[in-house]
Amino acid sequence: MSLRDLSSYLQALYERLEKHFGKQDWWPAESDLEIIIGAILTQNTAWRNVEKAIANLKQGGLLTPSGLKMVDDKTLQKLLYPAGFYRMKARYIKAFITFLFGDYGGDLGKLLQENTESLRRKLLAVEGIGEETADSILLYAGKRPVFVVDNYTKRILNRHGVINGQERYGEIQARLMKHLPKDVDLFSQFHALIVQLGKCYCRRVANCAPCPLKDLPSTM
Repeated sequence: MSLRDLSSYLQALYERLEKHFGKQDWWPAESDLEIIIGAILTQNTAWRNVEKAIANLKQGGLLTPSGLKMVDDKTLQKLLYPAGFYRMKARYIKAFITFLFGDYGGDLGKLLQENTESLRRKLLAVEGIGEETADSILLYAGKRPVFVVDNYTKRILNRHGVINGQERYGEIQARLMKHLPKDVDLFSQFHALIVQLGKCYCRRVANCAPCPLKDLPSTM
């Protein structure tokens, strides 16, 4: 498939999803720190459970860099319990906060001003932050035009013939970013629409009949 054809295909896919699901306004958060903590917590769990854990942190007055730095591990684990894997995720959050204070004096604004490539490299060196989490932070908190590739993205693109299912994260991301305008709002809306499609229709066992993409020809 040519560059032009794939660009047109992705545009058609996006338009179908937006018409069906509407504006998503994702990522739901009151601050950049909340976005970052949410990105860490959402690993291997449903968003509704992340919301419960974040609500616990807010209720405890701990959703600040200094609050998360000072809270003891057991208290943090208890507050994060609804998000699952709470011991591991508490460790990951502490690792991020240690990085934030060690490299930026606890100033999240300074962190988010860093060059995209440099910041991504540093984030990936923090325990518990993989490519999807790092890119979620860059896109939603840093407002950088970086496409987030999650399991829904891989499944949907594979079923529609855009990828063969063997590509690595970076290969998929590069292909999408080559064929889409580099726009923060577009990337965030597209990612959110893909998540909605994955949750509602393109599950492990596909529910194709009511899917808004059912009559969109695959690229195969």
